[in-house]
Amino acid sequence: MQQKQFIIEGSRINTITDFYTEINRLFMAGEDWKLGNSLDGFNDLLHGGFGAIAGEEAIVLVWKDIAHSKAALGVDATRKYYEEKLLPDSPFNQRHFKEKLTELNMGGGQTYFDILMEIIADHPNIRIVTA
Repeated sequence: MQQKQFIIEGSRINTITDFYTEINRLFMAGEDWKLGNSLDGFNDLLHGGFGAIAGEEAIVLVWKDIAHSKAALGVDATRKYYEEKLLPDSPFNQRHFKEKLTELNMGGGQTYFDILMEIIADHPNIRIVTA
């Protein structure tokens, strides 16, 4: 079976926004809209049906400089992400994000990078290769 391959340039990822810029470069080039900074949106993208993924086809993500991405999307970036979700008038589930922030501050919980890896792992047709 033919596999589509996409190369994530991990050295370009220094923030969460940079991650989505890279994902849009790879997967949304032929679309007239772009994916926002959304974990749910990223998950939807991996399900296929829009962008470069047609459906449950086999995909190989070659993630260059993954250690750089992992560090960039680590504790500090995740803390900032959670704090933004807790801003006044935020429409997000405050209790959920307070719990996640507390876990992170206590040395546990997932980083944004960990969450991305979990989302990718939920798609058996997608395999990550590091380079």
